Amino acid sequence: MSLLAVGVSHQTAPVALLEQFAMGGDDRVKALHELVGSDHVSEALVLATCNRVEVFAEVERFHGGVTDVSRVLARQAGATVEELSPYVTVHYEDQAVAHLFTVAAGLDSMVVGETQVLGQLRAAYALAREEGTVGRALHPVAQRALRVGKRVHSETGIDRAGASLVSVALDRAEARIGDLAGRPVLVIGAGSMGALAATTLARRGADVVVSSRTESSAHRLAETVGGRPAPLDRTAAELAAADVLLTCTGATGLVVTTDVVAAAMTGRGDRPLVVIDLALPRDVDPGVAALPGVHVVDLALLQGERRDGEDGPGPVAAHDITTARAMIEAEAALLRAERQAAEVGPTVSALRTQAAEVVDAELLRLAGRLPDLDARARAEIARTVRRVVDKLLHEPTVRVKELAATPGGTDYAGALRALFGLGIDADVTPGAGRLAEAVTVDPDRPGGPA
Repeated sequence: MSLLAVGVSHQTAPVALLEQFAMGGDDRVKALHELVGSDHVSEALVLATCNRVEVFAEVERFHGGVTDVSRVLARQAGATVEELSPYVTVHYEDQAVAHLFTVAAGLDSMVVGETQVLGQLRAAYALAREEGTVGRALHPVAQRALRVGKRVHSETGIDRAGASLVSVALDRAEARIGDLAGRPVLVIGAGSMGALAATTLARRGADVVVSSRTESSAHRLAETVGGRPAPLDRTAAELAAADVLLTCTGATGLVVTTDVVAAAMTGRGDRPLVVIDLALPRDVDPGVAALPGVHVVDLALLQGERRDGEDGPGPVAAHDITTARAMIEAEAALLRAERQAAEVGPTVSALRTQAAEVVDAELLRLAGRLPDLDARARAEIARTVRRVVDKLLHEPTVRVKELAATPGGTDYAGALRALFGLGIDADVTPGAGRLAEAVTVDPDRPGGPA
């Protein structure tokens, strides 16, 4: 069994493609069960955020696992595996662990150092636990990833390396219209991203108005940030008074149309409107960007700026990132040692069982050859033989556990099986127990998904 990570993210795929992967709660549950119901996947966790959809899975075979996961992702995106292959990345074993830890720490985010992905990973793990799709293999990996993410954010200044996606988007708004203090801002969406947006806006002194499909959620969030709620059907009226619209709902269709924004712009004169759309799929009709006086900030824009090198970390942030990566490497090495030690456990048990069977067989043979041996002598002989066998096995079994926990990729469990002829199937998957390079799925690469 081996750990596999397969997915698409803002690192490899355009926002338009990421929109095709948008998952609601039911979609995630369906994907989890489809994954563990496939031929090669035994455990699965699906991390779906606004800029990535990745599957972390325990698989029986590398190529079979890649194929099974890729098919589920392709179905979700309404595409073929071949169409997705240029954008899909695959990480295996140690690299899969390191990648998950890097994601949890916010180092692989569109804005380096953001903290929201850690909560999203926690929610993804909780859902997988509820649905019974994580087990003995993924539990320790997911738990360690959450621990790593928390450590990185609490023990380094990584948060300074990059503010949240919301903060970066608001910075773009302020670059257009100036300080947000005292300005009316309409937030549509009262989920986790909406709450983060409203809270950040309140800290910047904006007059926050909250709308949501669930009015009670809008009222609760508005009260929390000192703003006011507004019915969703009053969007046009609220937009007419707002300087900024920030939307981040979980809707699968458009929430704000071009007609609504055009109506809101009537009578504003030269007063501009900044529209921030952080939803995936997008909430705001793309046609809004063509309206006079409207400036749109969306995930595609932020992704493009990131690729152009904007918001690069300064010296302090660079040091924090280096420290964070060192933490990730250390935690990954520790987990690898624990996993390898656990893998050798069944082999050690099998060796001891085989030794016990040999002792029992020889004692039975002795009883046949010396039927007149008294019970006291027979018991003493049995104790002596078992004591000798235990002493002979103690040192090699302790050492093999210690050696299995050291780096280097040597299959000590396999060597033990071969030396003693133990009847345990060896792991024949490529790269098991050693660092495997991350690869990009290529349909022309031999063994790639088909």
